[in-house]
Amino acid sequence: MPQPHDAPTAAELVAAVREFLERDVLGSLEGRTRFHGLVAVNVLGMVERELDLGAAQDQAHAARLAELGFADDAEFAAAIREGRLDGRYGELKSALLEMTRDKLAVANPSYTS
Repeated sequence: MPQPHDAPTAAELVAAVREFLERDVLGSLEGRTRFHGLVAVNVLGMVERELDLGAAQDQAHAARLAELGFADDAEFAAAIREGRLDGRYGELKSALLEMTRDKLAVANPSYTS
């Protein structure tokens, strides 16, 4: 697919900043500043994973919702609150597990193993 932007890509830029922080900056930080540096590295890793996985996860999420009969998360949440999915626990559990796995794949992939 043609891209409107030249190299480096957004993903490559985020990776470069994360690697710079990990290799060249964190070692010289202490205390609160080091903690915030580690948080920044973690956030950049999450952005990288979302850029990498996001499109496929968006499609899978939309397909799961459609299979359950909902157009979006708001309709899905309302149906759960109102008990409209009672009796469909197997389908609901499966959908929620897949949604959670997708979120963890971005937020912290080590939790999925």
